Amino acid sequence: MKTVLTALSLGLCFSATVASADTLPLHNGGRTAAPAYTHQWPGVYFETTTASKSVTLSFDDSINIYKLYLNGEVVKVIEKPGKATVRFDSPSANAVDVYRLEKITESQGQTGRFLGFSADKPAALTARTRQIEFIGDSYTVGYGNTSPKRECTTDEVWATTDTSQAFGPLTAKLYDADYQINAFSGRGIVRNYNGFQGDTLPTLYAHTLFDGKSLYDDKSWKPRIIVIGLGTNDFSTALNPGEKWKSRDALQADYRDTYVAFVKRLRAKNPQAHFILMASDQANGEIRDQVTQVAKTLKAGGETRLDTIYFDGLDFGGCHFHPSLADDRKLSRLLKDWIDSHPQVWQGR
Repeated sequence: MKTVLTALSLGLCFSATVASADTLPLHNGGRTAAPAYTHQWPGVYFETTTASKSVTLSFDDSINIYKLYLNGEVVKVIEKPGKATVRFDSPSANAVDVYRLEKITESQGQTGRFLGFSADKPAALTARTRQIEFIGDSYTVGYGNTSPKRECTTDEVWATTDTSQAFGPLTAKLYDADYQINAFSGRGIVRNYNGFQGDTLPTLYAHTLFDGKSLYDDKSWKPRIIVIGLGTNDFSTALNPGEKWKSRDALQADYRDTYVAFVKRLRAKNPQAHFILMASDQANGEIRDQVTQVAKTLKAGGETRLDTIYFDGLDFGGCHFHPSLADDRKLSRLLKDWIDSHPQVWQGR
């Protein structure tokens, strides 16, 4: 059964005219590019505050689903708004309202644009002091995590993916932390799912958009915690004829070397961060074993702020045997337990 997401209901009005700029102060989380807030990575979000009881959201996006939050509660779901403005009338009795718009779908092949919030009574935004980053694949995206079944069509995967309920955003919100979800379904460290051709995650990671051109360089992004979960796509299928690795041992060695180099590049840009390498017990323990070796190599080379978290016992009830909402909550609890036992990481220690 496909999850039904209603586009708009009482309190929202569409207009075919797209505003040229936001007039309210705006904070965005995740990677965006000009013009306006063009985005492709999952989990991007936008926040504003206003004393007005009517706010307008401006879009140029015919591919994504968004959740609109008012004072921390989801009030509307906006599906494929296109080139339009959307007005929302707040029922809140608060003097100042906080709005948050979250993209919940994955858009690998196309970009979406959010042009901002408009209202006549701006209010000051409060900056957060914590930042956390999640790097991964479909597990980190939240691929089909709201699905009631495992067998899904492409459309059903799109409709049942909700990054806002994946383990990364769930964890970040526990600590009122800004976050980035730098994840791409089907991609690995050196090998994509079943060996299909395409940029691997370390290559994609360098860019703001998936165009191979827009290099990401935001000096304000200084996460204290970087969680990496990569390996499922490298190891979950057998090698195919014609792939560059002649044996499983060669694939494993390439994975380890590339993963170590990737973490070292991340360390050079994030000297204050603590790394958490996550791995499941899938592929007969191959993923876990290879991540263990990566961690050992990094620590032997002098890396002191790095830990591993291994997980098992998931029900994989989402589309195509991906983590379900219950699994995402379990993974978030594992991360919370680790962070709560290492509170010094928020200070870069």
